[in-house]
Amino acid sequence: MKKRFSQRIGFGILWLCMAATLFFLGSIIYFIVVRGAGVFSWQFLTDVPRKSMTAGGVAPAIAGTVYLTMGAMVFALPLGIACAIYLNEYSPRGFIVNIIRMSINNLAGVPSVVFGLFGLALFVKSFKFGVSILSGSLTLGILVLPLIISAAQEALMAVPQSLREASLALGATHWQTIKRIVLPNALSGILTGAILSIGRIAGETAPILFTAATFYNRGFPKSIFDEAMALPYHIYALMTEGTHPDQQTAIAYGCALILLLLVLAISASAIIIRQRQRRFHA
Repeated sequence: MKKRFSQRIGFGILWLCMAATLFFLGSIIYFIVVRGAGVFSWQFLTDVPRKSMTAGGVAPAIAGTVYLTMGAMVFALPLGIACAIYLNEYSPRGFIVNIIRMSINNLAGVPSVVFGLFGLALFVKSFKFGVSILSGSLTLGILVLPLIISAAQEALMAVPQSLREASLALGATHWQTIKRIVLPNALSGILTGAILSIGRIAGETAPILFTAATFYNRGFPKSIFDEAMALPYHIYALMTEGTHPDQQTAIAYGCALILLLLVLAISASAIIIRQRQRRFHA
């Protein structure tokens, strides 16, 4: 009886925590949808800002967010996977490797504004890239690099050792084993980590505040050395520096709704890809 009673209490607490989480998540989504739906339209998605950002749309901010996200992933994803492969498959087990892994985990917890200051000092000032898409993409890439490395490492470690041993026993080289056996079986975990990293990049404000974002731009960036509007910074600018708060607050909530839909779509894509990969390898 005691065990059953304790089990019921435990399950009750779990259900209560889940209900509280869903309640707060639903409240946030409802609040943003209600406030942002009034300005949400096809014109809002495709038009440029007009009348001091009190009318028109946010197409340049959407495009800037896409450019920064793509640039960051082009830099971070190959490098992160390569680092994970080395740490998990090639590096000797020892004190140095443990320090490296601990450092990667600690970097994942560093506030994003620190990465922004680092990008300002290195890419904007030292490398003289200026405030540009290139500087912002490299900064965001460094920001999510620890997350990609950790996710890829976990995915590689989840591949059974027996598969590696069987491949090596059949005469395959170490790299052939990694390429044809380990990576395909770890692909779902790697892709999930990469897609969730995209969601984080899309919502970051502090790193691009110093390295890439501009307050107002009627057109689209023409090269990687141009400044760019971005949805997170655009929301911040409208809510803190706008001179017409009544109109601009509604636009800020519309941007928040776009960003929310983008992140939810990315998270849903991660779940779908993981399920398909699991069925394929089952």
